[in-house]
Amino acid sequence: MKPKYKRIILKLSGEALAGDKGYGICLDVVDSIAEQIKDIGDLGVQVGVVVGGGNIWRGATGSLKGMDRATADYMGMLATVINSLALQDALEKRGVNTRLQTAIEMKEIAEPYIRRRAIRHLEKGRVVILAAGTGNPYFSTDTTAALRAAEIEAEVILMGKKGTDGVYDSDPNLNPNAKKYKRLDYLDILNKGLSVMDSTATSLCMDNHIPLIVFDLGVRDNIKRAVMGESVGTFVGGDENGE
Repeated sequence: MKPKYKRIILKLSGEALAGDKGYGICLDVVDSIAEQIKDIGDLGVQVGVVVGGGNIWRGATGSLKGMDRATADYMGMLATVINSLALQDALEKRGVNTRLQTAIEMKEIAEPYIRRRAIRHLEKGRVVILAAGTGNPYFSTDTTAALRAAEIEAEVILMGKKGTDGVYDSDPNLNPNAKKYKRLDYLDILNKGLSVMDSTATSLCMDNHIPLIVFDLGVRDNIKRAVMGESVGTFVGGDENGE
């Protein structure tokens, strides 16, 4: 069977990289994710990865405690670079060719993000890890994923969450009767105020007709199943059959 999607953006939450520790980087989790990325890369899927930084630092939290918002957000961007380096290392140990590109120039450890160069790397079968957010404060890594997906013409965003197998009408950890959505439109997210991604990212995906699949990153092979077109988690956007 051939993959349904040829080029994807994989959005990983920083919290997912922390595993059960809740903070920092769990190398076992990073290794598992790297194995799954290798599996889909071997199928010919072109993979761009956007990693959050919430396991190390969250800009919004620092801002709420009185820190300058721009400074707090820049710290969050640096946290995404740390996570991205860990993922790059795990991938390269498995023989996967990678390129790390950052929205803030750090020439000693990464290439600057250049759209055409990123696309060329993808065409050559390299996994491109896109770090440091958009390079601007006040924008989340969800918005980064939406923006980069539009720029590189990705066919779908796969959003891996920690311990959540999709989108619910309320927090399933607090409400045992929470209803899981199998499919949603982006307008549903905005109108119902669902906690999937922030409104800027949601609007960007909606305007550019980029579908989103939200799934549990902790279940082995969920990334591959989503790429193959199997029903995993919650599908957001246009029709699942591409109509």
